[in-house]
Amino acid sequence: MDEIRNNLGIGVAFVKGQKTPVRKCWHFYTDGKAVDVMFYDDRDFAAGLNRIHVVLQDYEVIILAFCLMDTHIHFVLYGEFDECNRFIHEYLRRTSAAISLRHGDRSKLQAASVGYQVIKDDGYLKTVICYVIKNPTTAGMKYCPTDYPWSSGPLYFRSSGFWCSPPWSRPGEDGLLRYHGTENLADLPVRDRRSMLRTRQEWVRPAQVVDGTVFPGAFVRSDLVEEVFRTHRSFQYFVGRTKDDDVEFKDSFISYLSVPVQEMRQHKNELCMKMFGEKTVKKLSVHQRLKLARRLRSGYQSSPRQIARLCGLVYDEVKDKLD
Repeated sequence: MDEIRNNLGIGVAFVKGQKTPVRKCWHFYTDGKAVDVMFYDDRDFAAGLNRIHVVLQDYEVIILAFCLMDTHIHFVLYGEFDECNRFIHEYLRRTSAAISLRHGDRSKLQAASVGYQVIKDDGYLKTVICYVIKNPTTAGMKYCPTDYPWSSGPLYFRSSGFWCSPPWSRPGEDGLLRYHGTENLADLPVRDRRSMLRTRQEWVRPAQVVDGTVFPGAFVRSDLVEEVFRTHRSFQYFVGRTKDDDVEFKDSFISYLSVPVQEMRQHKNELCMKMFGEKTVKKLSVHQRLKLARRLRSGYQSSPRQIARLCGLVYDEVKDKLD
């Protein structure tokens, strides 16, 4: 635990104007334009929360923040990169299987490429966490960042024993919020637990269940996040000041996101027809193929190796000529 706190910069004396380095922190996300819908309704969202709890127990990963949107997901994770990367891809694999089972839409998430950002200091860590939980507000939904039920936003700096989640909490006779249907996951019969979590695993980490949904506080380390921000005033400050371009277009941090090969193939064919009047690169000369590759490289955030392959070029021969 001391190593985790040290890597997150917790406990380091605050010096105005000075950033504290952090290690093993990552922002993982999927491209919101890759699919028309990922979670169709509240039932899908609730299953998505439960799925996080199930998948996480197989990986040495700490979740600092997350947000499930209808077309994409965001996670702020702590851990070794390979472990975090496997967690995200397994979560997407199981989500795709669930979509196929319930909605009959096979290979739904095949085009949903996974991107990630390296988080190198405490200031950017705070910014990314706030960016993630502000996604619903930015998208025009009628939620405050700390009120959206399908994210970790409602978990931070709350009074002990309370959590804000509109679909799960209803006012009692005295007007105060009460949690209905609360029970312990470990107390459920094995059959009911498997049915709710959509898993055959016999053992799942204990958690509070609210109306058939795992309480997100069971798998989000909100205590560590609160220590990163230090005070609720600091948290509110970063929530208020964080903008989209603080994360999406931040020059000092590299965003690693490649357009899915299926989508790139379509762009290649359209551009090939527009530039040379040909439907395929097979009839293009090497010079024309290189010109096409350069246009693709400048217009789309895709890897040079992928572009070279799509254009029928040998990557090692053209890698220095694509930029």
